[in-house]
Parts: sequence; structure tokens; C-alpha cells
Amino acid sequence: MFKEYDVIVVGAGHAGCEAAAAAANLGSSVLLITMNMNTIAQMSCNPAMGGVAKGQIVREIDAMGGYSGIVTDKTSIQFRMLNQSKGPAMWSPRAQSDRMRFAEEWRLTLERIPNIDFWQDTVSSVLVKGNTIRGIRTSLGIEIASKAVVLTNGTFLNGLIHIGEKKFGGGRTAEKAATGLTEQLTDLGFEAGRMKTGTPPRIDGRSLDYTKMEEQWGDEERGRFSFTEVEMIEQQRCCWITYTNASVHETLKEGFEKSPMFTGRIKGLGPRYCPSIEDKINRFAERERHQIFVEPEGLNTVEIYVNGFSTSLPEDVQYKALTKIPGFENAKMFRPGYAIEYDYFPPTQLSLTLETKLISNLFFAGQINGTTGYEEAACQGFIAGINAHQKITDQHELIMKRSESYIGVLIDDLVTKGTEEPYRMFTSRAEHRLLLRQDNADIRLTPIAHKLGLVNNERLEKVNSKITDAQRIVDFVKSASVSPSQVNALLENLGTSPITQNVKLFQLLSRPQLSVSDIRKISNELDQLLEGYKKETIEEAEIKVKYESYFEKEQEIVTRMKKMEDQTINPDFDYHKLVSLSKEAREKLMKIKPRTLGQASRISGVSPSDITVLMVHVSK
Repeated sequence: MFKEYDVIVVGAGHAGCEAAAAAANLGSSVLLITMNMNTIAQMSCNPAMGGVAKGQIVREIDAMGGYSGIVTDKTSIQFRMLNQSKGPAMWSPRAQSDRMRFAEEWRLTLERIPNIDFWQDTVSSVLVKGNTIRGIRTSLGIEIASKAVVLTNGTFLNGLIHIGEKKFGGGRTAEKAATGLTEQLTDLGFEAGRMKTGTPPRIDGRSLDYTKMEEQWGDEERGRFSFTEVEMIEQQRCCWITYTNASVHETLKEGFEKSPMFTGRIKGLGPRYCPSIEDKINRFAERERHQIFVEPEGLNTVEIYVNGFSTSLPEDVQYKALTKIPGFENAKMFRPGYAIEYDYFPPTQLSLTLETKLISNLFFAGQINGTTGYEEAACQGFIAGINAHQKITDQHELIMKRSESYIGVLIDDLVTKGTEEPYRMFTSRAEHRLLLRQDNADIRLTPIAHKLGLVNNERLEKVNSKITDAQRIVDFVKSASVSPSQVNALLENLGTSPITQNVKLFQLLSRPQLSVSDIRKISNELDQLLEGYKKETIEEAEIKVKYESYFEKEQEIVTRMKKMEDQTINPDFDYHKLVSLSKEAREKLMKIKPRTLGQASRISGVSPSDITVLMVHVSK
């Protein structure tokens, strides 16, 4: 009934979709197995993509030929660039999506890729021969052979849903959990753990009083995620902001004695940076209120997502507390919030390609690795799909560096440091974030994807044109001058000091008070040069001018670090033989098996003196 596939992807969430697409677009025959064909790319939690650091990840996936950005653009109902009052390293795109259209568009996108087949079933175990993957077995007893397998099981592995004192098996509301796979993998020698996440109640938007809330519209000049120019929904929807209060908090506290989190029934750790509402009022008791974001689930549906009110309290307590939030007095609940516990596998058991160390050609991606968030899952799936194809076709593996992408930071953090709580990406995790901006993701990564064969010549030429045109603008402002009589009136209006002699436009544009649009007002030549240039090209040039000295310093640091990153270590090296290393360092190095001296230096418990010992050994 089934042929032998090159790659089988288990799970069709955000990680599974990107994994299947990447492997198939590189030429592998792919089977995507999901428990329910109607929930492909389901937005299980908030109906949005992007945000701080997460938006950079989506742009990186898009720059390399993935689909998360394209699907988001086609289905977004609001777009905002966050943190624009800060420096460009912090600018983060975020889009509100139509949840139903998002899932539909992802499915249609996958169905348009000829190399992908689909099968609706549950995978109960993997087929292993020796220490190499050979395929999977489903709950129907069907065995399907493959050269590689990518597991993207999300929250389904032994998933357990909690609402107050009630608990029942499930990987998502109204969907059953997946059993058997964890037990088999632990029998094979894998270490497993438990994690927890949660979701808020959904509300009937017709029952809310929006006059009591603050409107939150998208950007007037609407942006996009994808570097391609796909057609977008013209209409944008408004979101709203409201707040909890002392009455809400007191009502929630009434349910604490029945809270699965406080009574100890939930064993898994939840995301520290996205706590439940009961956790917020418990940990931050001094705060009088907490922000609640009221977000539409789609363009036409009345369903509302109550962002900031994730909870696993009893449903009657949830409802009673909700009705005390301004605007929610007459709220009608569609479904309560809940917490879910699930199995994960500590990611130190993986190599930087996301292949498991125990079983060859078996890859893990997404929440199975201890991460939280659509974007974090999607980029792991993308990299796992690429490396599954590369491995079985004996081609060079793809390992993303920390200095070239947020994706590289995420994977290196997971594999090198591990995680005991749901891992979420932040700009602060990226030491070279000034170089890893959302605006230059295409410049950084599209050439890499082109070499792999994931993007075509036309797209690479577009990136090269952007680089050339931006540099042309920089060169012009470095060469063109302006006199005091031309510019001083403008400078005084903008609250910055006037000039006393002719200066280069570059010097003026370096000032934080001035933008390219300001300079165009006093330089006809620049205005004429910029005619026909795209907004992102002009923006790229302006950022290059304003932060040139910072970029140079950051690049020097990257160059210095590159020496350690280039010093490879034999993966089979026995660290126990290096008695000069501390006992903890020997144990950690044997467990992680770092590929380079740089990776070894980031392992918790490996000291600078241990690295010095390693450096001497590697140099020999």
C-alpha cells in the first residue's frame, strides 16, 4: 500500500509543516502523517505570528524559502512592527492572523508540493534496525518504511488536559493524546521529561462592550513578513486592550484550592515568560492590574482570544472572574481555558542538525525538544527537514551559526545548554542581535538557501539588488555635502544643533533626530536618487549609516569568536582521558559531545580553565 519514503514527518503542526515542505522542495519523497487532516497548522493558542525575537525567526524562515511568512501574510488581519521607539535590533514584526484561513492556506500550500503525500493516523512507534531508523508503525498496525523520520509531536505525547480538578487525556482540546511513542523511545535509551503549557478561554465577541476598552490598530503603513510580495487581505481588524483589577484577582483566588498548578497535580514546568493569570497574581501580588489583549480569531468570526488570561482554574471561576473585567460584564464563553501537560525529550540528546545522537536519521523538532511557540517550532522543523534530506542524500549538513541567525542561537541553546522549562526566544538570547535584525534576514540567509536549492536565481538577484542599491545610497551620502544655509532651519526645527560649515550628508543622517525623509527635503539629488527605490532598501541604507561604527565593532567580535567556532573537536573523543579537566566538565562534554571549541565554551559547568585545556588539546 505504501512505498518506501525518503522522509516521514510525524505531526502537522508548525514544525511538521515546515519540515515536510523543506525536505520535499529539496527533492525528497515525503509522507506527512497527522492525527487529523482538518487541523493541519492549527493555531492552538493565540491567533498571531511573530513578536519580539519571534518575528525575526519568521523572517529568517522566509528568507530561506520556508512558508511561515508567506502563509501569515496571506491570512493576516493586522500587522504591527513592535519596538519602533528602540533601535533596529529590537524591531520585531507581529501579525494577527485569521486562524481558520491560516490553517487552510498551510494545507493548500502543502498540497501544491508534488513530493508530499498525506496519511491520517497516529504513530505509535518508530521502526529501528541496529541504531538506524527504518520507518514508523501506526495505531492501525501499518508499517511504513523510510530512510529518515522527523518527529514533531507537539503537546500530544501522553498529553493530559487540566481544568480545575478535572483532568483527561488529550493533546489539544477535543483531540486525543498520542501514547506508546514515549515509552518506546525511553526503552531505546532516550531521557524524557514533562512540561506544561496553557491557553485562555475563548469568548463570543458579540457579548463584549468595546467602548470600555482601548483600541489597538495595526500600523498605518502596513508591513509584511515575507520578502516576496504575496497578495494580502486588504481589510485590517482592530484589537483592544483592557485590564484586570482587584475584584478579578480576588475572584480568581477563590479557585486556588482547586487549581491543578497550586495543588501539585501538574508536575511539568510551564513557560516562565508566559505565565497563567493565577500565576501572575500569585507571583506579582503587588500589582493592582494586568494587561489583557482582546484579539479577534479571524476576519469574520465573532470568536475572541483573551490574550493574557491563560488559566487552568475551574470553568465557573474563570467565567466569574472574566465578567469583572471592564468590557466583559456580559461575556459569553465559547470554551474555558486549560493547562496541558505533555512529554518532551531534553534536547541535549540531539546534534546541531537536530538529529538524535542515539538513533541515526531520526530527527526531533518543535515542542518535543522543550520549546514553546509557533515560530520556535517552525524554524526547528525547517532545519530538521533540510538536514533529513541532506543526510539521506549524503550531502553537507546545514548548521546555523549563532552569529548569522536567531535560528542558530535557538538550536545552539537547546543542544548545548538544554532546557528544563519551555524555551522561548528573546532578543537578549542573541549576543549578536545588532547584526541579526529582521530587516536584513534576506541578506544574511537567502544566499545560503540558494546554495541548498531552496530559493531560485530570481530571488537571489532581488537580494543582491537590495544590497547594491542600499550601498549606492550610503556611498552618495558619504560623498554629497550640504551648507549651513541649506540645513540649519531644519536642524533647529528638529531640536538638534546647527552646523557652522559644509558637512557630508552622512554626518547629518548619523544624527538620531534626522531620517532619510528629512534629508530628502534639503537635497534634491538624494531625492532624485531615491525615486523608485523600495522602502526596505532605503531603510536598510539608513540603518547602515546610523549604526556603521556599531556594526564594525560587532563584526570584530564575531571574527574573534570565529577562531573558536572553527576549531572542531572529534565527536568520538573520550574526555575522560583529559584528567586536567574538572570532573563536571568531563561529564558534560561526554554528554553534549560539542562539535567545536566555541560550542564547548557555552556548556554549563565547563569553566574557562577547562576551555584552556581543551584549546591546547585541539591545537595539537
